Amino acid sequence: MKEKTSITLSKDVLAGVDRLTGSKQSRSAFIERILRRYLRERAKAALHARDLELINRATDQLNKEAENVLDYQAMDSPATNE
Repeated sequence: MKEKTSITLSKDVLAGVDRLTGSKQSRSAFIERILRRYLRERAKAALHARDLELINRATDQLNKEAENVLDYQAMDSPATNE
């Protein structure tokens, strides 16, 4: 269900909207599409930020595990067994 609202835009922004929409679609449809895209991108950015925070919190532990694996591989490599 759609709700009617009113917004105030500067003349140059409205002119840009009109240029982009032409006679193909209404201003409302265009603005709604752009806002939906913006909201999706914001939600995606928030998820990425949360994931990055989790990774950064685990960085020290992950680096230690990687070093242990590399040390183990180095000890078991044929070059060190000669």
